[in-house]
Amino acid sequence: MSLDPSFVGRSYPPTAPYLVGREKIREFATAIGATDPAYHDPEVARSLGHPDVVAPPTFPVVITMAASEQIINDPELGVDYSRVVHGDQRFAYTRPVTAGDELVCVNTVEDIASRGGHDFLTIRTDVTAAGSPVVTAWSKLVVRGEG
Repeated sequence: MSLDPSFVGRSYPPTAPYLVGREKIREFATAIGATDPAYHDPEVARSLGHPDVVAPPTFPVVITMAASEQIINDPELGVDYSRVVHGDQRFAYTRPVTAGDELVCVNTVEDIASRGGHDFLTIRTDVTAAGSPVVTAWSKLVVRGEG
């Protein structure tokens, strides 16, 4: 069953705030092998003009993946998650994510396309802190056809 293109442009309610913790940033940085001292040491981050440790550029996936469940689990859209593979991920930053940020996500279905028997779902997640933009993330999911 193909995804309904009428969902393009549909936005979902804002998520509950996610408080970014210093240890979560450190754990993420360690897990991906990111050794920049600004990811681990608050004094280094402050010397660079940040209020606390800075998150690596891919850190928002921690919250945007969870937030995108609003769309993936929408029964009206009908995504069969057992058939989903991750096709693409990108980020556009207004400013870095730092420890202490309370991030809120708003998800929007940006595109739905069908090619070669597969559906391509592009989700845009606008991430804000205290109402100000921080980062926009795009995730492309491929819903594999049955053939």
